[in-house]
Amino acid sequence: MFNQQNIFKNQTIPSRTEASIFMNKVFGWMSAGLLVTALTANWTVNNIGTIPGSWYFLLFFGQLFLVYKLSRNIMSMSINTATGLFILYSALTGVSISGIAFVYTSASLTSTFLSTSIIFGLMAFYGMTTKTNLNSMGRFLIMGLFGIIISSIINIFIGSSIFQLAISAIGVLIFTGLTAYDTQKILQLYQGGDAYSESGQKKAVFGALTLYLDFINLFIFLLQFMGIKDE
Repeated sequence: MFNQQNIFKNQTIPSRTEASIFMNKVFGWMSAGLLVTALTANWTVNNIGTIPGSWYFLLFFGQLFLVYKLSRNIMSMSINTATGLFILYSALTGVSISGIAFVYTSASLTSTFLSTSIIFGLMAFYGMTTKTNLNSMGRFLIMGLFGIIISSIINIFIGSSIFQLAISAIGVLIFTGLTAYDTQKILQLYQGGDAYSESGQKKAVFGALTLYLDFINLFIFLLQFMGIKDE
């Protein structure tokens, strides 16, 4: 679970008209990342099967490194490098979550994805259109995010299914709120001409990564909360 905010600036929200192309690119790249994840996960299930446990360790740190690299250095790298690292991250995520296909039913995965898409779409729309500054809510949600990360680590040793269910329910609420908050912050990144400049394209890729992380985490927590396991 990752969510990086350090590239965001406190800026005035631009009009929806002038920022529409920029936001379309953000959502376009995010959708491309989700497609790569789905295709990679499907390929992994059909060609490799269950991922060896040792792979998860490498995948986790590989994903962590890529998110850190993009968050810290995206504005200093070329747009080709930035997009390449984002696509690579999306592919690694596909490999790492492919195991859910062996745990949950296909119908459950489909219904959870649709539910995630609806929740995400509504909250992203709210984040783009609301006149309310969501900074205060965002700070609270980020604190909650660290809380569920710590709780998840603790539950690795406890192994409580009830505790995990509670973590999942709280995780759904946190990433539902973060979707609106992050969408508003991404909109604040926009500056005149960004939709066409190289700097703007990098911002769009970073915004896509941020919303991609929100979507994936929302999907995983929602699946844990309402998914039907394959007996």
